[in-house]
Amino acid sequence: MATTGGTLVLVPSFEEPRSTRRPRTPGPYTRLFRVPGARAFTFGNLLARLPMGMFTVSAVIMIAGERGSYALAGAVTATGLAATALVAPWTARLVDRHGQARVAVPATVLAVLGSLALLLCVHVGAPDWTLFASYAATATTPNTGGMSRARWAHLYRGDPAALHTANSFEQAVDELCFMVGPVLAAFLCSALFPEAGTLAGAVLLLTGMLLFAAQRSTEPPVAARAARSRSPLRVPGMRALLVVFLATGTVFGAMEVTTIAFVDGPAAGLVLALQAAGSGLAGLAYGRAGRSASLRTCLAAMTALMALPLFVAAGTGSQPAVATALLIAGMATAPTMVTGMATVQRLTPEGRLNEGMTLAVTALLGGIAAGSALGGWTVEHAGAAYGYAVPAAAAGCALLLATMTKARLP
Repeated sequence: MATTGGTLVLVPSFEEPRSTRRPRTPGPYTRLFRVPGARAFTFGNLLARLPMGMFTVSAVIMIAGERGSYALAGAVTATGLAATALVAPWTARLVDRHGQARVAVPATVLAVLGSLALLLCVHVGAPDWTLFASYAATATTPNTGGMSRARWAHLYRGDPAALHTANSFEQAVDELCFMVGPVLAAFLCSALFPEAGTLAGAVLLLTGMLLFAAQRSTEPPVAARAARSRSPLRVPGMRALLVVFLATGTVFGAMEVTTIAFVDGPAAGLVLALQAAGSGLAGLAYGRAGRSASLRTCLAAMTALMALPLFVAAGTGSQPAVATALLIAGMATAPTMVTGMATVQRLTPEGRLNEGMTLAVTALLGGIAAGSALGGWTVEHAGAAYGYAVPAAAAGCALLLATMTKARLP
């Protein structure tokens, strides 16, 4: 409304009344955490999951520093990895049969006691065999990431788009933990005392698991048929998928060892963090897409991008250029893992989801161990730059395996 020469003139207003404005549509991640209890169990799980990126580095620094032997440190951590591969599926099966809180808390207490025993044995100079026994006891650590994914699968079992976003978020959390964990462990062990990393990891694991288990409203109910349903290994396509996970783990193990050898210094941790950062950011972006690509498409992208560090390292030898190549290559790993875990969820029988996802993690761990060995052998015999041929070849093998088993994988 305005006045012109004393005459009242009505001017239409194009501003929409506040009462009729459409509320802004929340993003997929905002909608994800609107479920009561989701933020609480995510925070507890994050605290419990962070030590997964700390324990190995802390153990190596602590044992090598006190005993003066990297060979002993490597053998102890390798024993723990092997024990985890054997025990973790059984722990997950108990979680499915009896519930997360009833099994995860006592299993975590046993694992924490193993970590504290390792710390004590190293500190007092106990015989070497006690280090192996102590670290093997940590194999009862529950698959914290798997339990969190199981909760999302329960909360959003009728909403595939939200479940895709949740799986993408969980993969980004994994990348964050393995990016921050080693750095935090190295800092604590060097700035305070050699045992500080292991001690902090044990405290974080127990505290986080207690907080996570306390959120009973979001815990998946125990399925009555869990004890009677067939093993995930008997489901058509599951074994083929686990072999794909084994090859994918080889990519990660070889990439880590080769990068440490190529950079050869404190900057190696930063370069590896860039690769994890690229993967984490890609995972969050993938979650916003609202739908998933096929596993073979993700593996094809990973195979193409994993060739980039090899070409850059062999062609230029420049550490900054390789760091950039790893940042780009990492962008294919999170979508691959998100899609792979979603496939595991679809294949796993009702009531055995924790066991199915733990089998996938076990296959990954086996691949990481194999990739570390293959990467180290290649670096020693062909040079650090050509060590990047191992993750590139492993990604190609994963793609080939997924293609060969097309009829078995959904």
